[in-house]
Amino acid sequence: MRISRISVWQVDLPLSKPYWLSGGRLKFETIDSTFVRIDTDEGLSGWGEGCPWGHTYLPAHAPGLRSAIELLAPALLGRDPRALDEINRTMDVQLPGHPYAKSPIDIACWDLLGKATGEPLWRMLGAEIPAPVAINSSISTGSPEEMIALIHEASAKGYRTHSAKVGGSDFAADIERIEAISAALPKGEQVTFDVNRAWTPGVALQVLNAVSARDWIEQPCETLDECAAVAEKVPQPIMLDECLHTFQDHLQAWKSGACQGVKVKPNRVGGLTKARRIRDFGVSVGWQMHIEDTGGSAFADTATLHLAASTPGPNRLASWLCHAHLAVDPVPGQGARNQDGYVIFSDAPGVGVTPEPAALGEPVAVFGGGA
Repeated sequence: MRISRISVWQVDLPLSKPYWLSGGRLKFETIDSTFVRIDTDEGLSGWGEGCPWGHTYLPAHAPGLRSAIELLAPALLGRDPRALDEINRTMDVQLPGHPYAKSPIDIACWDLLGKATGEPLWRMLGAEIPAPVAINSSISTGSPEEMIALIHEASAKGYRTHSAKVGGSDFAADIERIEAISAALPKGEQVTFDVNRAWTPGVALQVLNAVSARDWIEQPCETLDECAAVAEKVPQPIMLDECLHTFQDHLQAWKSGACQGVKVKPNRVGGLTKARRIRDFGVSVGWQMHIEDTGGSAFADTATLHLAASTPGPNRLASWLCHAHLAVDPVPGQGARNQDGYVIFSDAPGVGVTPEPAALGEPVAVFGGGA
């Protein structure tokens, strides 16, 4: 089996309402997603999606993703997509870095491998039976009353774990938010306070040593070193996210004792191949992990939650579904959907989601010839 063609689509994904994070300093209304289809000389096709969640969240942006694919595609044509490690080595030689651009290609190759073998991704990623994956809400920054109302709305939809966005220079406002949300949290539900790197270490220490909450605190500061310095001096468990881009970053986080858990996002680290290595490392050192993607449609959510469904229960925390925030649905009725707070997987081969090209519009780029 050889790659004969790589097609690329650009799709705007408007959010159903504006979304604020990092203490309100970052606002999002539409995200730019890239769909990739890899065709082969044996008639099989695999799909991938990459969505960096705007250009202010991470060192990644959607036009750059598509430009990178233009550089990567010539080196991939004629290669066997089932040779996942070799595909990833080829991409890393052709273009060092830029993991977010490699992720949709890697996922499309996983989709092809699943279709070629008749196996779902969750089985190829290590599960005998796919675990039902709990999903968590994502609560936009606002006043305590606004955030509590959003949590109650999410609870009514089956969510039992919530990610509440806090952070900013006004540490008194964050103390108020955290204490109010902790007091109002419905019985049996959990919350993570996600700072999205908005605090300086000094603010983080003032807030976290003042509140009574002992819930997860996610990415309190910008850098790994800053988060490690905070982790030594606060009583809450620390979850890291945005400062982890490579396996080496995760190794350093463990060596420095910077966290007790991490978020594993295939689009941030380069795809499922590299995310699986990080997940397995996390299991070996006893981390707990939220496994979800940076953004995208139900396709991106589904591809990533296959990895969550194959992760041991003690190490698996809830996963976020980006598509729940979208005003459009490019893959209607398919893939990972909220079923009373969980996602349940079938035995469908590969990702189990097949976008309809006509619904995506005309490709913005096609590399190679016919399938």
